Amino acid sequence: MLNVVDLCVEIQGSRILRGVNLDVKPGELVCLLGRNGAGKTTTFRTLMGYLRPVSGHLRWHDQDLAKLATWQVAQQGIGFSPEESEVYADLTVEENIELPTWTRTRGRSAAERIAEAYRIFPKLERYRKRGGAELSGGERKMVSIARALALDAELLLLDEPFEGLSPAIIPQVAEGVAAIRQSGKAIVMAESNLHHVPEYIDKLFVIERGEIIYSGSLENALASPDVMSVIAGAVEL
Repeated sequence: MLNVVDLCVEIQGSRILRGVNLDVKPGELVCLLGRNGAGKTTTFRTLMGYLRPVSGHLRWHDQDLAKLATWQVAQQGIGFSPEESEVYADLTVEENIELPTWTRTRGRSAAERIAEAYRIFPKLERYRKRGGAELSGGERKMVSIARALALDAELLLLDEPFEGLSPAIIPQVAEGVAAIRQSGKAIVMAESNLHHVPEYIDKLFVIERGEIIYSGSLENALASPDVMSVIAGAVEL
């Protein structure tokens, strides 16, 4: 489904990603874990076409993502919820969620996609007419994920979905992520906090200084002193 092979990325002459390898199969929930600045967001932004690799391969089904513009990546069925949520403040919740149905018209009807978004995050249905500027941080995060979901994407990239959220809202977002996974969509979730990594993930990648230093199960990572020494120094335990 998604294969990233030997990905190298530079920003303003500095090498940020160094030979990153990861893969995602249909329906998998994969976590990319690492400290702030380790390269998680750069990986996502490269997948979405905001950044161009120096070398390496990005394969999505039969497509070379490295050759596509951001809007073309979205049309291929990859949805992105950035860390900052990036909800449009001058649009309502309803309008924010509808946007991807105009961008990608193939697949299910717009009504079906929007209904699924509200099913995953039922709280948002009560806020349909509320402006983006009136939302809390947790509500903006739900809108951001719901908007990516309304793209009818096969793969969702969720960058720090729990970062900065109040303890009261985290379970609601976590339930939404679990429901999306149960619907059969693949998810790659970037996290800097080990406590936010769901126990039921299919695969864990640990990134440090732009390199993948571990790939495998969460259970094996927790049992490895070498991996845990990196995680302990990179994330809040």
